Amino acid sequence: MLTVHHLDHSRSSRILWMLEELHVPYRIVRYTRQKSLLAPASLKRVHPLGKAPVLEDNGQVMAESGAILEYLQETYDVDGRLRPAAGDERQACRFWLHYAEGSLMPPLLIALALTRLGRAPAPWLLRPVGRALGAGVQRGWLNGQLKTHAIFINNHLSTNPYFAGCDFSIADIQMSYPIAALLACGGHNELAHVRGWWRRIQLRPACQRAIQQGGPFDIPVQA
Repeated sequence: MLTVHHLDHSRSSRILWMLEELHVPYRIVRYTRQKSLLAPASLKRVHPLGKAPVLEDNGQVMAESGAILEYLQETYDVDGRLRPAAGDERQACRFWLHYAEGSLMPPLLIALALTRLGRAPAPWLLRPVGRALGAGVQRGWLNGQLKTHAIFINNHLSTNPYFAGCDFSIADIQMSYPIAALLACGGHNELAHVRGWWRRIQLRPACQRAIQQGGPFDIPVQA
């Protein structure tokens, strides 16, 4: 049986969802974030990076959400329903699979880090400076970056029901975590189609089962 090393409120929720879509049996080893929001040190005994998700299957230990999703699709998606076979939709699936972590998540993680500059464990005398610094970076650079991504994604979903086109695919699973983070940031009025997609995918039975198994698909914003 496959083993998923699952950290609460993390990218590993996507692996549970993928396995539920494939109806592949698995077991979960659960980890809880520390107050710092980092994973516990025990995860490093499973993989040197000490991050989730980690998947164990047939003696292999795999990290990185996109790589794990591709492995599961190639190994267990026997009818190929979670990845387009060829053409423009296959290329779109590949693009969004990599865009999720390569382009979208970095500014979202910066936004998370900035929200913590004015809070513990920073010394209380320095917290006003941290808050001012974070607000300045957000106004001067980050908000514009996030708005560009929001408009780009929303425009795509205005003409496509799913990220790879007409059909649900692993690209939608991969994009779920950064979309949850983007929606949590707030302040984006351009996301009507993104919100519609988000409501639609959460109605999938496999998504609901994954949430029951591993908790909600969201990003922690405070300790």
